[in-house]
Amino acid sequence: MVVWTSASGIQLTISNPSINEILRKILLTDIEQADFYLAVVLVALICLCFKQIHAFSRPPPVQRKVLPRRPALQILFKPDDVSTAQKQNDNAVNHEFDLNDEDMSIDPSIPNVIVSDHPLFDDISATNTTHSASYTTEKSNAKKPIIRPHDLPDSFAPLLSSSQMEILYEELSTDLLHAVHIEGNIRLRQGNYDVPLDKDSSRPQLVLDIPKAGCKVTAVAAVGSDGFCSEDDFNPTKETKDRSLPMVKHAGVTLDPPLHLRNVAPTLIHFPTLFEDNVVKYTLRRIQIVRYALDMIKSISSFIEKVLWILESKCQIHLGKVSVTPIYKGAEKVGDNGTYCEPQWRLNLAFSGHVILFGYIPIPFVNITLPSWIIPQPHALLEYLVSSQPLASAKMKHEEIAEERIALAVINTVETWDLKVKALATPPALSVDLTMPGGITIAVEAMHGTDVSGGRPRGGVESGGHGIVESHSNSDTLSSCTMFTENDNNRSRFRRHRAESVINQASSISKIFNANNLVPWKFNVTMNGKVDANQISIACTNFSAVHDPSTRQDKSSGSSDHVASRISLSGNFAVCNPDAAAYEKADLHANLPRKVSTTQLHNLALEANRRSVAATLLFPQKSSSTKRRHQNLLKYDYNLDIGEDTSLSSISLSVGATHPMLKGGTIITTVLESFYAHGILSARENSILEMSELGRKRNILRHLPAIDLTAGIRNVFIPEESMSFSDDGQTRCLPELLGGQMMLRVMGGFRSMSTSVPTDNRSDASKNKKRFSLSDRIPSSDLYVEEGIRVILDFGVGSLALNNQTNVHEFPELDIFDDQKFLSTLAGSIDGTVGFHLRPQKLGQSTSIALSKNIFNPLEAYEIDFSGSNVGIKISEATATLGHRRVIIPSETTCGIHIVKSIVDMAFDGTTECEFNWDFQGSSPILQSTSVGSSPEEAIHEEKEQVNLLIYSLRQGRFNLNVSSVGGLTITQAATTRENKEGLYDWKFFNAIVSPDDESAGHIFKVLHDQRTMNKLFQVLRMVNKDLEKLARYLLKQIWRAKEIFDSEGVSDPGHAIPGHKMARLLSLFLSGDASQLDEILPIVIRVVKGEGLDVMKSKELLRKNLSIYEDYAPEIDRATRWAEVMLGSIEAPKPLVEKLYPLSLDPRFKDLFADFPSAKELYRTLLDKRHLPLEPAFSAMVSTLAPYMSFPQVEFTLQSRPPKDWQPGDLRRLRYVFAVKKKVLEISESYGGLSFMPQSFFVSVFVGEATRASLRAWGRRNIHADSLLEPSPSWQTEKMSNESALYSLRKRREMSSNNNLQMSALQEDSELEPGDFLSPAGRIASMADMRLQNAGNRIFRSSTSTSQISVSKRSQKELQDSFDVGDSLLGPEDIAILIQAGLTSSMRGSTVVQLNQRMLLDLMASQPRQFAVAVLCEIGSPGGQGNPRGLTSALMALLDLDQSSFTEFHCLDMHQLLESWLPGLRIPKREDYLAGGRWASRSYYDAIYNVAESMLEEGKVYTAFKGYIQRVRHHNEDDVVPTAKEIELQACDSSSAPNNFSHLVKTIDLAKIAIAEADETGHSAWHVIQMTGKSAKDIDECQHAVEMYNSAFKICREVLKLDELAFHSDWFKSFYRRNYDALMVKSVYDNVINDTDEVREWLWRLNKATSAHNPASTPGSESIEDDGDDGWNFYIDFKNPQNHSEQAILSAIINLIFYDEAEKTVISNDPLVRLLISNPDGNYDFSIVTAMGVVTDGKNGLELESALQRLKEKRNVSTIRADTGTARSLEFNATQILDAIDEVYQLDKPYGLLGYSQGSPNALMAESLLLSGSPAQQGKLTGHRSHLVCRQLLFSAANGSMHGPATEAKSHRLIVMCESFFKYQQGYCSRAFISTVLNTLTGLLDSAPFQKFVAGGGGTFLHKGSRAFWREAQHLSSVPTCVLRGVLEEHTTPESLEMISNLLTKAAGSNQHDSQVHVYEAVGRPIYTKNRNAIVLQNCEMGGAVQKTHHWSPLNEEVKFVSTQKDDELGIFLCAKDRHVFPWVDVNARFGFIEFESNED
Repeated sequence: MVVWTSASGIQLTISNPSINEILRKILLTDIEQADFYLAVVLVALICLCFKQIHAFSRPPPVQRKVLPRRPALQILFKPDDVSTAQKQNDNAVNHEFDLNDEDMSIDPSIPNVIVSDHPLFDDISATNTTHSASYTTEKSNAKKPIIRPHDLPDSFAPLLSSSQMEILYEELSTDLLHAVHIEGNIRLRQGNYDVPLDKDSSRPQLVLDIPKAGCKVTAVAAVGSDGFCSEDDFNPTKETKDRSLPMVKHAGVTLDPPLHLRNVAPTLIHFPTLFEDNVVKYTLRRIQIVRYALDMIKSISSFIEKVLWILESKCQIHLGKVSVTPIYKGAEKVGDNGTYCEPQWRLNLAFSGHVILFGYIPIPFVNITLPSWIIPQPHALLEYLVSSQPLASAKMKHEEIAEERIALAVINTVETWDLKVKALATPPALSVDLTMPGGITIAVEAMHGTDVSGGRPRGGVESGGHGIVESHSNSDTLSSCTMFTENDNNRSRFRRHRAESVINQASSISKIFNANNLVPWKFNVTMNGKVDANQISIACTNFSAVHDPSTRQDKSSGSSDHVASRISLSGNFAVCNPDAAAYEKADLHANLPRKVSTTQLHNLALEANRRSVAATLLFPQKSSSTKRRHQNLLKYDYNLDIGEDTSLSSISLSVGATHPMLKGGTIITTVLESFYAHGILSARENSILEMSELGRKRNILRHLPAIDLTAGIRNVFIPEESMSFSDDGQTRCLPELLGGQMMLRVMGGFRSMSTSVPTDNRSDASKNKKRFSLSDRIPSSDLYVEEGIRVILDFGVGSLALNNQTNVHEFPELDIFDDQKFLSTLAGSIDGTVGFHLRPQKLGQSTSIALSKNIFNPLEAYEIDFSGSNVGIKISEATATLGHRRVIIPSETTCGIHIVKSIVDMAFDGTTECEFNWDFQGSSPILQSTSVGSSPEEAIHEEKEQVNLLIYSLRQGRFNLNVSSVGGLTITQAATTRENKEGLYDWKFFNAIVSPDDESAGHIFKVLHDQRTMNKLFQVLRMVNKDLEKLARYLLKQIWRAKEIFDSEGVSDPGHAIPGHKMARLLSLFLSGDASQLDEILPIVIRVVKGEGLDVMKSKELLRKNLSIYEDYAPEIDRATRWAEVMLGSIEAPKPLVEKLYPLSLDPRFKDLFADFPSAKELYRTLLDKRHLPLEPAFSAMVSTLAPYMSFPQVEFTLQSRPPKDWQPGDLRRLRYVFAVKKKVLEISESYGGLSFMPQSFFVSVFVGEATRASLRAWGRRNIHADSLLEPSPSWQTEKMSNESALYSLRKRREMSSNNNLQMSALQEDSELEPGDFLSPAGRIASMADMRLQNAGNRIFRSSTSTSQISVSKRSQKELQDSFDVGDSLLGPEDIAILIQAGLTSSMRGSTVVQLNQRMLLDLMASQPRQFAVAVLCEIGSPGGQGNPRGLTSALMALLDLDQSSFTEFHCLDMHQLLESWLPGLRIPKREDYLAGGRWASRSYYDAIYNVAESMLEEGKVYTAFKGYIQRVRHHNEDDVVPTAKEIELQACDSSSAPNNFSHLVKTIDLAKIAIAEADETGHSAWHVIQMTGKSAKDIDECQHAVEMYNSAFKICREVLKLDELAFHSDWFKSFYRRNYDALMVKSVYDNVINDTDEVREWLWRLNKATSAHNPASTPGSESIEDDGDDGWNFYIDFKNPQNHSEQAILSAIINLIFYDEAEKTVISNDPLVRLLISNPDGNYDFSIVTAMGVVTDGKNGLELESALQRLKEKRNVSTIRADTGTARSLEFNATQILDAIDEVYQLDKPYGLLGYSQGSPNALMAESLLLSGSPAQQGKLTGHRSHLVCRQLLFSAANGSMHGPATEAKSHRLIVMCESFFKYQQGYCSRAFISTVLNTLTGLLDSAPFQKFVAGGGGTFLHKGSRAFWREAQHLSSVPTCVLRGVLEEHTTPESLEMISNLLTKAAGSNQHDSQVHVYEAVGRPIYTKNRNAIVLQNCEMGGAVQKTHHWSPLNEEVKFVSTQKDDELGIFLCAKDRHVFPWVDVNARFGFIEFESNED
């Protein structure tokens, strides 16, 4: 016991010495005045209590966490038009330059180096370059082109369109991370390192002085829940709701040895400037004295800094440890309004280390905490710590922090590191939204676990609505599947296709998914790495993730089957600066930017000041400069090994598709159970990464890995509770899927097979199931590919069911009513293998680098090979129900498709060949029918009728289906057919339906005569409609009856029925069954043949007597008779007028509008001028702007004319893009419409979406068009107003629909914007209420890069009218017109994809200037823009009735208002107003539209003029002197002023005239001798002398032509030339007679006989010839025996028989040139012929003049190239085909001539005009040194049109109006649906591809309007002579098949001087109704030719035998001499030197 007394006298007795010692110290017993001290402590404690400072109290618990119900990481792939438009709209500075200013301000994004888009050219410095100046824009002050290199993607590649990637973290939360424990070590590299905390580099920075041995940094951190120990944190059994928000529980950093820090004092003084402390700002600065003190300290901060710096120089600070501890901070007052912040958890930073004074005195410091206003305190909660403001006590000033420099400085200190991470987390779902160019967004969301509620939106409270909406929902919405709620059995019936265990399992699944109930994943990561300036390497030795639901019941699924999931990975990654070898390797594999030479590669690799890898990786330089881009290159390598134990228990995969303007949508949730994967991925050798181009989807192709991956899924199913659906706005589908399995193999980059054998983890049932697999067919060694990647997906689905509902239109006649839906059910199994090989494309050589595919661009360098893929379907149940009818497909039916060959590149070019097979297992689909109003499912057997649909031959089969690059279908024989199956129903039958060819009509006719087939057809029709069956039976009976009559009468060809008496007999047999009506019918037929029309009264009386149905259908028969009267009779047609017409581009009304643009001539001149210099940027931009308006050959030449380096990069990109687009459109232009192009709409949708997207990119940022009120609305097409997932929108939309609140959901989902903000360009225009505002301005030109935004009201009217506005579309008006026309004529024009295609094109039109839309409308149905109102009318009718049923009501366009907005002042008629009961019912709707079309074409003349200005080179103005013979020019001027070089020409001409006169004199003498002696010319010396004289004259004439190529324009030359032409004509026929060529003797014999019968009087020429016989003088010659007659007698007879005009016959008969039979010297001609045949032709396979051309080839070696012209096609089309033939001749390197027959004449002249007006390359084909045009031959030319054209046009118009009137009459008897169907059918026929191509296109060539447009724009060479052959019919030379049209032409034209097709005065080689400069040129060139007695079909023989009658054969109509059409023309031009001989023997 111890007793002691304190200082105060208190005594204490303590027995324990230890306690006694403690008390002594506490009570300060040994210290004086201890009581005072204790009193102070007591007072302090009492004060603390009063101040309520809870320093020792426990802080409140951290808030518990609640996870989002479906958290997801969202990745958006947006098209460039969205991403770039947003960025560029945010940029307030317009980067432009003024071409007229010397100081040119260029877009900063454009480097000073002109960068080529191709790698084969070196850089050219802009500072050392002088630009070509052939074209300047000084004449245009308004034009300021802009250069934007990134306005377009690298190339046109719809299959992999360029897009920007954006990652959204909005739905992610740090709450997903439950616990983390991190341990890491870093070895710092020796050296001194500045950490630039101060942006001012002149100020002292914090310096890390790392010793020689380095410094080891050890870091430890733990994140978890408040109140949990470490074990609880990582315990997955803990409920998420029991965990707190994640926070940093402790952390620390240890440095060994302690790190020496320099400049600590300046750093600490500067550090507070990097943030704004809350206490200082909101508390201390409120106290005035404190504020003064702070300001004073701040003013002397530099002094304090210097003092502290001096003190620091005497001591060294070494930091050894940093401790991080969470502390709780209560609420404090902040802000000017006195608000309090919430309590906070903060991290307190404590620093430990030591200070060395004076270099040797160490002073330690432990856990030193600096004030928060010096070093702020971060947040402890992870949610705030990872935010942009991680500080709790302050606000960071990011603008004051050099984040990039600090990060790089810290990374540079690191030498090696290692890291161990242990974590517990709930992984989020992965959501990917891919917005396609057309506006459709495809969304894919994948997450671990079974999310059966994938159809419900994230967050919020689950709706109580049903999965399928009630029947009162809006029928236009995607969820209005009323059929599924009306009958619950409809959906449950598929349960019988499932396994029972699966049903029970699915039914036990919870319907609500909640991430809070998921068991978290355990993650373990072990990594290490190394860092230096040139390389960063990372090695992951272990990455494992484990999910074990057995530890806790998974409340999200409720499943008792707990399967663990595991992911096991390991690998490494390295990135470094490339070496020279890597550069060279990359140069060959498209990973390197363009334009790098070998020298540059080594310089780049050895560059000393190259940026570090970390700098390039984290902060790439943003510049398009070549050098800067090279500095962004990194070489990388990686290797990733996916462990074989990697497996996932289940994955929920949701796929959705939506479009902001379309009805419906798609969302399907699939559960993938038992997923496994293993394999390796690695980088390919010398892989290069360009950091500046990351984020684009297309760049994936640049980084394809070397891969060998195997993955599989053991079970795939769609949960019934997922509410999956698919709705395209017209058809709604609910899918069900059970028992799916798949296995995936991905291989590529390996030269040989991997040593590891893939493990097949499929179930036994899957293994035992035999399935045709691609991997089974390919040898194992071939599975591995070195280039590209091969993917093989082997799959099978045990049960697949589709339940569909389709809206149908009412059709009462077929018992289809409004309340009915088309219901279909399909259930079965599917399996197959889908494989493809993505590989570099094998590119051939190209003539132009600019046109060739850019192998350095992955968009152009890759292709996909799908060959070998196959899919098979086995149907267990399939039905289709519509009202009271149902079709049932037999059970066990199988069908399949096998891809034989399919290769597609990234531009969507390629072809596909696949084999399709089907087998109904011997049964036939059944059609059932019951009474109207009953259901076939509910009706009993006795109440139903049924019939088999197919005959036995169609119940099994196979064929090959071939798909072209533009979606064209053809069917051929299957390659795997077991036997050569022949018959009616082989592959030819299907091809005849889908893609008819020449044999298809015969095949279909055989089917119609197959009784078994037709009876089956009648049975089916009876089930559909009994009246329809009766009509079909009647029609088919009449067809069979007609066939029997034809067979009995021996009629097999049309020629057998053409004679009038035969036709009358056939009609009598058909009407009455015998020939009793022959006498009544024959006069009617004769009247029609005479062109007097149909006798209506007699015809009706005849029908009344012989038709039993006449009385029942009297009105209809009367109308049909009236139609026949119009068709068969003559009609008044306007006669053509002679008028002066100048090219529109030279028209003063339009010429000034184009002054700002270079003409075609200026464009070519500038391109070819100064080719050693680059193009001016202004000109480069101008050409790229005009490219869409150019023709395809023009763009092609533009790219070929200059190397890529001469263009600005952006302009070259645009040109290449336009070239690719036009090339694709050119393919589509001749391949669209009908069943044969049924899938084309899907091909076009990809193409149209990409092309319109690229065109619409600039719309949101360009200026407002002066002639439109359309405000730009950027990214209208695809950009959402918020970055919500597409799946979220779909889920929310359906959630709203369940509450019957979907009326505006498509427009206002989570958006506060007005509905108008969602309108597309066309929608905004069509919705304008006041169309008068359209007249606010009519400016035609707007610069695409105006310096300032000038409103329309501020522009002067003069400026608005002075220029043409070209817009900024990449598709030209002609391109858009073709695509719209393809959609209008599509067989699937009502489908959603076609509707969307049309809408995209209309939106593109609406986004352009008004004149652009007018131009498109003019191009639609008007080939070449020549203006055909007939075709345009048909197209307009179809366009006005455009189907928009797939669009929401809000987005449907008012087409009438849209067109009226483009055509101010025109009123667009509405069909409803012209139907019965309408306001204009008495008028014709067709007439009204036709008038609008004519006005529209007149409005579009400005575009036509601009098109001619841009595309056609005008070599002369209209007032320029027409070139002619120099002799004529000399005569026109004073002879004294003539040039001296004319003297030799004049002398030569005089010699020629003298020689001709002397030869004629000698010839006449010789002719007199012939007459006297009767001998042949070759036997008379005088004749041979005359021949020599003529040959001398020919030679001198050739000399004249050498001196003056236009000398043949002179009258004397023309006269002599024509005499020779006629003489050679006679000689040609004479030679045919003597040589017995073809059947010329027979023809002349019969012609002579017929002539004698019709004209017995002798002709003057024939009476003077003495015959060899005893009869003396006689004009009758026996041509069968010409040896019995004299030479001259035969000649006289020939002249008399073949020539028509008596005067011409007399002249020819007395011409010595004829009588002497002068031949050209023997030898081959250096000449070829390009033929263009008539309106009906087989083109390249034609036989016109076949024998004559073959003889010419044999005799003179003259080759003939037949142009592949089409039947009844437009001038433009046929001219293009002739150009292709000229290309073939050009390859032969020979001069050539053009031979045109009938319509081929204008076609040939058009081709010549196009060449002469085209590019220099095209002009070279016309006027080249070797291959050039030398002469023309026009046979029965239709170049001036024909009166048949206007007459037929008038008839067609009248018939259409009469049909329209008839259907108005029928409205009272038929339903509206029937009338609408008929009208739509007629509209479809009028706008069909055949109508537009043949009727509107080819038919227009016979119109004088069409020929006038052609002659108005045409240009022709003045140095080419034109020969013509014209004919006039006589009664005995008229084919019987041409009698009727001949008589009709006589009546229409008022003259019989024609050949049945064209009049003799029109069939010339010049325009006769158009007067202009070119008409004079052709008049000078026309050499003429005598008119002959012949018909229009004279050149034909075999081609017209099918219409040849007995009378024709008797007269020898088609046996006429063929050589005369060719030989005289060739020989006369060879005689005068236009055609040269191959040798100089002559």
